[in-house]
Amino acid sequence: MQKTNKAAIKLIVFDLDDTLLNSNSSISPRTYQAIQQVVAKGIKVTLATGRMYSSAIPFARSLGLGIPVISYNGAQISSYPSGERLFHNPIKQEVARQVMQLCRERQWYIQTYINDVLYVKEIDKRAELYARITGAKPIPVGDRLYTILGAPTKMLAIAEPGEIELLKEGFHTQLGNVLCIAESKPNFLEINDLAVNKGAALRFVASRLNINRQEIMTFGNGINDIEMLSYSGWGVAVSNAPSAVKNIARLVTGSNDEEGVADVIEKYVLS
Repeated sequence: MQKTNKAAIKLIVFDLDDTLLNSNSSISPRTYQAIQQVVAKGIKVTLATGRMYSSAIPFARSLGLGIPVISYNGAQISSYPSGERLFHNPIKQEVARQVMQLCRERQWYIQTYINDVLYVKEIDKRAELYARITGAKPIPVGDRLYTILGAPTKMLAIAEPGEIELLKEGFHTQLGNVLCIAESKPNFLEINDLAVNKGAALRFVASRLNINRQEIMTFGNGINDIEMLSYSGWGVAVSNAPSAVKNIARLVTGSNDEEGVADVIEKYVLS
């Protein structure tokens, strides 16, 4: 961990998967205790995740959050615990149709999120993997998936790590001028409206709370966390993040299985 000055922090924002959550998809007792101490000091805490809002709620509840939660990579910001939608920037329906057409032609796996409901073609190993990781409950709709009505908050392609680059290239070539496309895991490709990212969503939340970006600490691991880490004064990458993420972070800490989040909070916020 790089040496730096003690932080004057008013807001801490956590990515969930592979950052705050360990490989068992849980928050370690030490990390949980550190966050509770932060809250007791009057520092605000929230989540910024690629997950759907309903999949983030169990962690918002266990941490006792009381400020807006960022979900779908920043495409939706919701009050917690009321669930009131404060911001929503979905993929335009016509663009979503083009994504579906491309995936159908090339036989790529795609799932879509409309009104906080997750739709898949069928429950195969990829849908099962996603459900196991996030606790989401996919709704299988067969070929209707490709013509389903509504503007998706997010879409997600899943493939083997070696194939993700091919999918990313295909999406960028066809729709890169209207979509934000970023990996959250080696086999997950997040698809949002071009204007959507966690950094823009964090700016929205910070403005509502009247908190300066230099007073914000963020934790992340994925390519989809880069804008958020760059926006905050204290962007922290866990060591399991790819180089592109670690290179833009102010600090690099231990991995999500080494309680890297707790290390930083204890050293720079609580000490």
